[in-house]
Amino acid sequence: MEIETGAALAEIAAELYSAPPADFTTARNSRAAEIGDHDLATQVRALRKPSIAAWAVNVFARERASELGEALQLAEELREAQADLDAPTLAALGRQRRALTGRLAERAAELATTRGAQISASTLDAIRQTITAAFFDPDAARAAASGRLIRELEPSSPIDLAASVAGGLPDSPPAPPVPVDEVRARRERRQAEQAVHTAERELASAERDQGKADRDVRDTARRAAQLSARAAELEAELARVRAQIENAGAEMARAEEQQGIVQERLASAERAIEDARKALEHL
Repeated sequence: MEIETGAALAEIAAELYSAPPADFTTARNSRAAEIGDHDLATQVRALRKPSIAAWAVNVFARERASELGEALQLAEELREAQADLDAPTLAALGRQRRALTGRLAERAAELATTRGAQISASTLDAIRQTITAAFFDPDAARAAASGRLIRELEPSSPIDLAASVAGGLPDSPPAPPVPVDEVRARRERRQAEQAVHTAERELASAERDQGKADRDVRDTARRAAQLSARAAELEAELARVRAQIENAGAEMARAEEQQGIVQERLASAERAIEDARKALEHL
């Protein structure tokens, strides 16, 4: 029930706050008298009269909702894109934003003038300041798009939605169906370029790593071939040494055999000398 009452109050407030300010009090009290719900009627009767600048923005928000919505969507995307854009681009977009703010303020003033309002220079400046605040602050954007502003907004001041908007807190303005968004396209292109640069750096790094890996494979293969050749040489040398060892063993066996023969001859000669000496002594 509270949700229904709140929605009804917001709808009634939107109607009253886009009506001529000179007729606001009469229209408000008349509307409250028609309401059967006592609480809702009390809330309607408590609605405060808007300032001329706030009323002009309310009329513009109600009758040019698409135009204001596109501008606020652009402002939101500009806020999101600030971290991604360079200084010259931001400066150019800032100039475009100021020009757009001025055009929107003039159109809001023109609408108000067609309804019999006298828009002074100070009121036009207040309208411009309100739209500027909506460009920089999401809460101010909600307030301006609600069509229920009570007073103008200041770009440099925090937004008190409860004190600035009648009929309850406003919802976020719906995003308009824009065919092409220059800021989003630029941001996506920048992100795509960054992705390409990152991929190119990764490719260059991978190519360098591949070149090093190829050199390592070639160097290792060359060393393996050299070691294999060296191993073959050592195996051949080992075979020759083993053959030489085998030959030396055979020669040693023959030498030992010859040594035995010589030793036997030596012993036989020694015995013959001994026998001859003994015979000589007897003579």
